[in-house]
Amino acid sequence: MLSFKIRGWNAYTPGLESAESWGDWLQNKYILPTDAPKPGLKNIPLMLRRRFTTIGKYSVEAAMPILAENEHIPLVFASRHGDVELTLSLLQSIANNEPLSPTSFSLAVHNAISGLFSIARKDRSEATAISATENLIPFALLEAATQLQDNKQVLCIICESSLPDLYKPFASSPPFPYAIAMVLSREEGDTFHLKSAPSTVSEQGQNNELEELMALLLSHRNCARFPSTQDVEWTIER
Repeated sequence: MLSFKIRGWNAYTPGLESAESWGDWLQNKYILPTDAPKPGLKNIPLMLRRRFTTIGKYSVEAAMPILAENEHIPLVFASRHGDVELTLSLLQSIANNEPLSPTSFSLAVHNAISGLFSIARKDRSEATAISATENLIPFALLEAATQLQDNKQVLCIICESSLPDLYKPFASSPPFPYAIAMVLSREEGDTFHLKSAPSTVSEQGQNNELEELMALLLSHRNCARFPSTQDVEWTIER
């Protein structure tokens, strides 16, 4: 079992920009409006702002409110598929024998968002980018909590985008793109416990990973469960 504290957290997708709105969505599972205002990234210089793709902008909007001005903090950035729309466009260009955009290629790598975020904040702290087929949330928190051995605080950003129709038959994805940011701490905040054990269930529960984590952060329940196909169940408990 690995224990850590969460100093603060924030989640973002257009239309869900506060803990209250996330709690309401979690209870009612309503369809989000398509005309909700998009993130403005007002604190990011214009030339740099243009380089952030959708999930990158969501990541910034989620993380900035929980960070102090000029706070230098290590970052763990986690996403299952990364910027899949951008990656697909590059693959389509290759299939059509079209030249690749150097800018698009540089932004499609998995650590592009964490790099841009570090540049925007002028923060030279270490940044780690990870991916996982399943159990992305437990693995992201495992990496961030482990880094608390060397750091008092670690920023963990988990973001996902919905898969394009081409990929939907082959993998699951959330109903909408989102980003969740958490500051893990040795000393400040509520205590959580991350552990794994042999799975006692044969199927996934009704909630997806996003819903499990949000219910835990909002104190709707005291335990989030992340069963997998590897006969292991990860849990995060208060």
